[in-house]
Amino acid sequence: MVVLDSSFLIAYYNPRDAHHAAAARAMVQLLSGAWGPALLLEYVFLEVVTVLRSRGGLDAALEAGRWLLGAGEARFVPCSDLFLEAWALFQQQRGTALSLADAAIVVAARREAPGRILTFDDDFRAVAGVTVLPA
Repeated sequence: MVVLDSSFLIAYYNPRDAHHAAAARAMVQLLSGAWGPALLLEYVFLEVVTVLRSRGGLDAALEAGRWLLGAGEARFVPCSDLFLEAWALFQQQRGTALSLADAAIVVAARREAPGRILTFDDDFRAVAGVTVLPA
């Protein structure tokens, strides 16, 4: 199992993103089941469609959002159950610059995805108990 980060998904859906080619390769691995099922956190979904809306327009955001919610390879995870633990991690962080959404990703990865996060955000590399993919 692996948790999807917005940096990965935005890079995949935005051909002008510096990480687009790497994201496309990682998406092939993800869809082939290389890391098992994926988790799509509600917070990540919100970030992705918001950024894609601002960078590519409403149609791009809607296309990505519809695909993400319909993807059989990804399980949608509402974040209310993660909120308090994510808030605690967010408050306790030292030496990292995690957003609250990033803290929720870490919590979900530790709980359900043996710490694996599919991301291009280097801040996750400094978090104990997390493995950043693609390697």
